[in-house]
Amino acid sequence: MKRVTKGAGIGNILIEEVEIPVISSTQVLIQAESSLISRGSELWRRYAVEETVDPRIMGYSLAGRIVEVGDEVDQFVSGDRVVALAPHSQFVTMEVVNPVHVPSVIKIPDSLTAEAATFWPLLTSSVLWIEQTQATEDQVVVIIGQGIVGLLCMQVAKTMGVGQVIVCDILNMRCRLSSQLGADKVINLEVESLIDSVFDFTGGKGADVVIEAVGGSGAQDAFSQAQEVVRKGGLLQVLGLYSDKPLPLDSGKIQGVRLVGGYLDRSLRPKAALRALQLLEDGDVEVSSMISHKFLYSDAKEAFDLLYIHPDRAVGVLLEWGV
Repeated sequence: MKRVTKGAGIGNILIEEVEIPVISSTQVLIQAESSLISRGSELWRRYAVEETVDPRIMGYSLAGRIVEVGDEVDQFVSGDRVVALAPHSQFVTMEVVNPVHVPSVIKIPDSLTAEAATFWPLLTSSVLWIEQTQATEDQVVVIIGQGIVGLLCMQVAKTMGVGQVIVCDILNMRCRLSSQLGADKVINLEVESLIDSVFDFTGGKGADVVIEAVGGSGAQDAFSQAQEVVRKGGLLQVLGLYSDKPLPLDSGKIQGVRLVGGYLDRSLRPKAALRALQLLEDGDVEVSSMISHKFLYSDAKEAFDLLYIHPDRAVGVLLEWGV
């Protein structure tokens, strides 16, 4: 079988041939149909590092079909369509009786395409992130960054009935997509000031919740501006990871503001996973328009290069496994 790996050297994405893994009695074997590249973690902690990367962590959003089940497995049968926290590979084994991550594999309905299902892991996280803000129908939420995570969080917030959702990005393509997917206000940072726009929109009060979802080289500026636009008594939630330098925390501006990084309660993930799947199935979160490119798995190097070199052209990039 074929799988994606990363050799020594920045951007050295490779396809290697290995034996199809043998399952244990508590595992299932999944044949891949489609897998989604997560630009944040897969670029900044895989693609853009000098060292080799274990292929078992090259990706975590794969949809396909179960082709073999272990003797102790009773919740899945051969032929089930599933999505899994699994790497880019033609075949993967997944522990389902005593999984490390709960849930790590979930059945998907016939009405949901494999391509759409690949968004389930990141959508599950987005559901958790938005739910823990406890934003209400009379509040203003600002989401800085409209990559996959930012776009999913924006849509989840709208399904929860949050009062007003303002989003911003520096890339025209992402701004257009945000508007198309239902943001109440889109700020194009190429032509508008985030700080001025948010204070104009809120009558000088600032946002009740600010979500910083920018990674890489833009994270420092995004976090600095987030501290400017969150109101006193508000919440600043940091989702963007893998910044090049430490984030600039201004102790004066953060006074009276709640600061949260990532998850507060991972025990809520199983419920969020089911909620995310339902949102995809019902079409309340729309992901098909977020898919900008599809590549055969054999062209994985080209897919990663596109995401790294041309963030203005790509959002959701899928690898297709030819099933």
